[in-house]
Amino acid sequence: MPETRYRTVDVDGFSIAYREAGAPAAPKLLLLHGFPSAGHMFRDLIPLLADRFHLVAPDLPGFGLSEMPARERFTYSFDAIASVIDRFTEVIGFERFAVYVFDYGAPTGFRIAAKHPERITGIISQNGNAYEEGLSEGWNPIRAYWQEPSQANRDALRDFLKPEATIWQYTHGVPDTTLVSPDGYSLDNYYLGRPGADEVQLDLFGDYKSNVALYPVFQEYFRTHRPRLLAIWGRNDPFFLPAGAEAYRRDIPDAQVTFLDTGHFALETHAAAIASAIRAFLA
Repeated sequence: MPETRYRTVDVDGFSIAYREAGAPAAPKLLLLHGFPSAGHMFRDLIPLLADRFHLVAPDLPGFGLSEMPARERFTYSFDAIASVIDRFTEVIGFERFAVYVFDYGAPTGFRIAAKHPERITGIISQNGNAYEEGLSEGWNPIRAYWQEPSQANRDALRDFLKPEATIWQYTHGVPDTTLVSPDGYSLDNYYLGRPGADEVQLDLFGDYKSNVALYPVFQEYFRTHRPRLLAIWGRNDPFFLPAGAEAYRRDIPDAQVTFLDTGHFALETHAAAIASAIRAFLA
């Protein structure tokens, strides 16, 4: 079994936790998690790829074991998160790399790719959206907060932060929920329960509109630079629809699109299938 190491690094005064595996000389693959998770969501995938790739999975700022400074000291926006992770790649020596993006990891990774297209060797988008048609009606309460950022609309989003909501995200659309380990959602609920974490996440719900506003920028990057792209999607995702995966072909005609019979957190049930697809894609 390949070894995984658990590290922290100072990124211009910001402590970022990450897990790392594989030979440093191997092709590099950056793994970017989503809401409300952390790098631990890649715990099953990393050992399946560490013989072939140098893998790094950071916890985004405010998530997991990375620093979660007070909101008075750090603006919880996707621009700010992407800026920290961009510098993180430079600090750890990731000069050229493929990137696996999921959920919040997509607008983070796409900001970095659009800024530094020469650094990106390929993109694996697992339920990582960049098209409006990929957004389901499940976003309607969050859209209401974008349109009217009142306290009432902000408070209405607190249901997304409840423990049962996290479990639902992991299990919805999964044909056999006994395959979903409770470890992942239990750890996520622990992180969500920390003092102040709720307000951080509500800030990011509000700022997600900045990602939608940047979809044309991301799409222009796809059209102009034609990165190799594999969209591998849990087709039963309640938030990001299959149309969002298919839309990549509009801008990258040779994009590979694969659907899996599972939900949002596809790695919980299909890590082996996703690892096999990545090996073939990045061969």
